[in-house]
Amino acid sequence: MAIKIRLTRGGSKKRPFYRVVAADSRMPRDGRFIEKLGTYNPLLPKEDPNRVNLNIDKINDWLKKGAQVSDRISRMLENLSVLDPKKRNNPNKGKKHKATLEREASKSEKEQKAKDEISDQAKQDETQKNSDISEENNEKNSQEIPEDSVNSDNDDSKTEKGNSPALEKEPEPSENKIDITQTATDKTKPTDQNEVEEKTEVTKEETVDTSSDVEPKEKK
Repeated sequence: MAIKIRLTRGGSKKRPFYRVVAADSRMPRDGRFIEKLGTYNPLLPKEDPNRVNLNIDKINDWLKKGAQVSDRISRMLENLSVLDPKKRNNPNKGKKHKATLEREASKSEKEQKAKDEISDQAKQDETQKNSDISEENNEKNSQEIPEDSVNSDNDDSKTEKGNSPALEKEPEPSENKIDITQTATDKTKPTDQNEVEEKTEVTKEETVDTSSDVEPKEKK
């Protein structure tokens, strides 16, 4: 019969409590045991002295009788310097189980989706705000442009009204000058014609006088 010093589980669900016992290696974990050698409460902090309680004298007696210790009990005894520390090579110790990897992957996917949704919502809100701001600016500009145009039209009309008398008065002297010159030419033309007629009459008279003087001489 092989004697083994190991842990047997007690306590309730999610609140474990272990006993350190010397039992037959063929017995189940929580089965019959030969002697109780101590307790182990993992719920207590590591600094608590009541976390591990072992009867070292009885354990040494069982070790002398050829009892074997489990890995967990050997670690406890190594921490208490009852056994010499062993060199252990467990390359799979730091690796995570498949279930934990799947759980972490699903969790990271959910977090990423939540972040993407939040970022998309933020982008939509920003675009909506920008569109609202642009619409407000367009409305303000549309309201301001007619006033400016009206004011500009009024200013243009005022300037036209202010400039129109000067522009209309300027051509008047030229027209008057043209009329005056035309009247002057009209007046001068008849005088010239009269002078020409008078000259023609004078020449006719002279010719008549000369003819009268010449005719009597021919009769003689």
